[in-house]
Amino acid sequence: MSSIKVECVVKEPSEVTEGPVWEEKDATLLYVDITGKKINRWSSLTNQIESMSTETLVGCVVPRRSGGYVTAGEKQFAAVDWQKRSITTIAHLDTDKSKARFNDGKVDPAGRFFAGTMGLPMGPTEFEKKQGSLYSLQADHSVIKHFDQVDLSNGMDWSLDHRYFYYIDSLKFMLEAFDYDMQTGAISNRRTVYKLEKDECFPDGMCIDAEGKLWMACFDGGRVLRIDPQTGTRLQTVKLPVARTTSCCFGGKDYSDLYVTSAYIGMDEQARAQQPQAGCIFRVSGLGVKGIPPNSFAG
Repeated sequence: MSSIKVECVVKEPSEVTEGPVWEEKDATLLYVDITGKKINRWSSLTNQIESMSTETLVGCVVPRRSGGYVTAGEKQFAAVDWQKRSITTIAHLDTDKSKARFNDGKVDPAGRFFAGTMGLPMGPTEFEKKQGSLYSLQADHSVIKHFDQVDLSNGMDWSLDHRYFYYIDSLKFMLEAFDYDMQTGAISNRRTVYKLEKDECFPDGMCIDAEGKLWMACFDGGRVLRIDPQTGTRLQTVKLPVARTTSCCFGGKDYSDLYVTSAYIGMDEQARAQQPQAGCIFRVSGLGVKGIPPNSFAG
């Protein structure tokens, strides 16, 4: 294995930096500042950040095949025209759960936008329990609800053969798997893949590599874990200089770099002084493994 290097590349911190997506065409990293209510694009070529306001909390943002992006906001899916810096609602959640908002999401191999909700926070790591659900936005802009009783819907991805869906409800402290039907988007047969150890803290966002292994960011754990979902074993741990690592994605040339987002929400002045890079984005190189390009929403 080559020598692993961790460097801070996006040095402008956000309270909750989340949902990184690599845009190969422009060599940019797309991500959200959830509580700052912004969508950001960082150029790896110029080191510049472009931003636009979402006016409401934004859980995640994904690319769209027809151009622009789609977001999962507080309680709605919305289309983003980046050139005009405009947002247009596509679908509102039909929900009586007033104590929930969208959090993490990702596009499946068929172009459906899966995104989950979470209970509203009562503190940095305290949330209303069982308020969340998992949804998917279809190409025709209809919304399917897959299940409810979720505490804090978070990371997700699909196996390379498209037979399995991997999912995280953070407050269950585990990584789960479902059987996945790519033709219909249906998921079934829920089971546990990996249970986190105490010092690994909260499972957060994740992504899959080209070998079918999962990389999972650990909020308050200051690390990213590489998990073999077939055996349920931890293969590797990469430590970061910040505790509140939030998510990760592969990017860069040949998708050989791992970009890791972080947060400083809930940290007092002393903690932030000890972790001045909290809320920034890191690039991990030399892992000896590559990722795969992200999927784009079909609708």
